[in-house]
Amino acid sequence: MKIAILSRAADSYSTRRLKLAAAQRGHDVKVLNTLRFAIDLSGDEPDLQYRGQPVDDYDAVLPRIGQSITYFGTAVVRQFEQMDVYTPNTSTGITNSRDKLRSLQILSRHDIGIPSSTFVRDRKDAVPAIDRVGGAPVIIKLLEGTQGIGVMLAPDAKVAEAIIETLQSTGTNVLLQRFVAESKGRDIRALVIGDRVIAAMRRTAEGDEFRSNVHRGGAATAIDIEPAYARAAVRAAQIMGLKVAGVDMLEGDDGPLILEVNSSPGLEGIEGATGLDIAGAIMDHIDNQVAFPELDVRQRLTVSTGYGVAELLIREDSHYAGQTLRESGLREADISVLSLHRDTTVVPNPRGNRILEGGDRLLCFGKLEEMRGLIPERRRRRARVRDLPDAPLGNGDTPSQA
Repeated sequence: MKIAILSRAADSYSTRRLKLAAAQRGHDVKVLNTLRFAIDLSGDEPDLQYRGQPVDDYDAVLPRIGQSITYFGTAVVRQFEQMDVYTPNTSTGITNSRDKLRSLQILSRHDIGIPSSTFVRDRKDAVPAIDRVGGAPVIIKLLEGTQGIGVMLAPDAKVAEAIIETLQSTGTNVLLQRFVAESKGRDIRALVIGDRVIAAMRRTAEGDEFRSNVHRGGAATAIDIEPAYARAAVRAAQIMGLKVAGVDMLEGDDGPLILEVNSSPGLEGIEGATGLDIAGAIMDHIDNQVAFPELDVRQRLTVSTGYGVAELLIREDSHYAGQTLRESGLREADISVLSLHRDTTVVPNPRGNRILEGGDRLLCFGKLEEMRGLIPERRRRRARVRDLPDAPLGNGDTPSQA
């Protein structure tokens, strides 16, 4: 198998370990500088140039995209995807996880624990925002920060307000989060590959430092991760669209709280703490999955006029509840059930004798018109404010511009 590792740091521990693991398994592996690619859209099909030459025909690509080149790096990964080259971490997954605000927005709708968070742009909204996340002390994060850089603990509201005002005056975007006191100075990093956690460690800060990142001097020890934390880590990675991810979690009183999902997790700390060959496990996963490149269903289905993929809800009072799939008539309506979701259980390709229950969700492919009546209605939020005040006009604004 021919594998490309996209990395600007060929000598870093993680890149060296991944290259060695691939070579040990007999793969032809190259480390390619992400910034030396050129996206070629001039031909009959998507293509890439590397150092001015056409890119070889790779079976898989493993992105190690740094924060500073996210835009260009994900564009290169996206081009590989259009060329049907397998990648465990898609361009969309990397983009979703790289932006702290975007990732929390996505996670917040999936019934998964995250610290209370809020994002404001006007300094007048800072104090109400601090109150919404539980008051001071409060965590202030730069949205572009990594490895614990740009994470501050404000001990009281006045200090928090001053920090926010200062940062916003420089055009810096900040996120406010509840300070999870019960997890002060420690967190859990779970390494997810595919649909399971293959390694986990607890990181503990040194002294009074509240950030537990190893890069900040924190100590790492291997742990046997609890099932609830493993499930949360796998779900978070799947929601982001990542097959290889480092998921950081706080240990809250009510269970795991997802802090961040990393699309290019460092391997040195967790391999050192656990003694496991994680680089090898990543390469084994790629080897097993390379025949199944990620598909953009929306692109593929544009040729199927009137057909599509939808999630259908079996309501408690529906006549489908209590029937088997065979009795339901879905197949006769040209609807194929790809998977059945019941609570936390997923049944792929369910058999015809599977009995449907109220609350089941069916992932289906079929005629959109036939599925329309089963698609759940969009959840509507209860109105909490009757009338919002109009925004005042700024200098030079006219009603038509506002």
